[in-house]
Amino acid sequence: MITDINVNKPEPIVSGKRLGMFNAATDVRRTIKDLEAGKPVLITAFYSNGLLLLKELHVYLSKKLPNETFLEQRAYRAEYHKLSNLVLIEIVANQLIVKKSPTIGWLKKMYPDTENFLLTFPQVQGLNSAWQWYVNGITIPVLRNKIHPYYGTYFPTRFDHLTLFDNWLHRYNGAKKSAIDVGVGSGVLSFLMVKHGFQKVFATDSNPNAIVGLKEFMGNTKLSRKLELDSGSLFGKWGIQTELIVFNPPWLPESDDVNNLDEAIYYNQKLFPEFFEAAKKRLLPDGKLLVIFSNLAQITGVTEEHPIEKELAEGDRFQLEKCFKKSVKNASDKTKREQHWRAAEEVELWVLTNQ
Repeated sequence: MITDINVNKPEPIVSGKRLGMFNAATDVRRTIKDLEAGKPVLITAFYSNGLLLLKELHVYLSKKLPNETFLEQRAYRAEYHKLSNLVLIEIVANQLIVKKSPTIGWLKKMYPDTENFLLTFPQVQGLNSAWQWYVNGITIPVLRNKIHPYYGTYFPTRFDHLTLFDNWLHRYNGAKKSAIDVGVGSGVLSFLMVKHGFQKVFATDSNPNAIVGLKEFMGNTKLSRKLELDSGSLFGKWGIQTELIVFNPPWLPESDDVNNLDEAIYYNQKLFPEFFEAAKKRLLPDGKLLVIFSNLAQITGVTEEHPIEKELAEGDRFQLEKCFKKSVKNASDKTKREQHWRAAEEVELWVLTNQ
């Protein structure tokens, strides 16, 4: 579906500078020193050379930086992000020019009029992974069909919170005329509400890619008549009052190293107060406000403050009907991060009503 919304995409780099080159014969240590000095490096010959350099960068940083606690992992990722994004790769006529590169459809889809430019190697990796997810789809246990997330759109990789929400919807016997999904992402919560009989879902997202992707995914199907979308922050243009408002916000407070791609993961100090103030105006007197959250920030020592508990204690707008909690499954054996705190993590489904 054609839309006039401009999507977020990696900004093409046009460099007039003389770049350092890297291939399998290049001195890795010297290249990493160049990266630390802020000098960009261009991958040449084979795509695998980029993978090799990033692997060596991980090895180097693992020796240089501690990477045990949650906060140390954050610092490690920030340093890796800074250095790896000085590793560049060239695109000509919508193709990577190095040999044995993956074919990435986003390059033609998002840069139709840009002939010759550079992107960072991590950006290209992200585009490649996103293209595979978009084309092949992702199975979500609580949904009948796969989702096909658009580039740069949040999609769930763990499902405990979705199980909580699906179970709650199964028991819900209130009105199902309409609902609002704040921060629709790849559409999973909206799809669940439609699956459970809601006649109309009004959804928003501050990320234009989410809106473009869902419009394209739905096309002119029956689903597109049940789900209306708006690109905007919080409630966007939806000023209606509704029986159900659902919000799956970021679970961690932002830090100084947050970049734009982390908006689905980190929240700022204004988010929750502004959300609850706006939600109060849009929730019908006997409606339900559902917030999906986690104790992740508390158990990892990022903050002691819980924004929903704070609202209930100080906001004078809502009261707690029920809070459902579910222990999170252990992290994948494939992960290399230390995640001993996972054993204490719980996802939460907060059901609030008007005071």
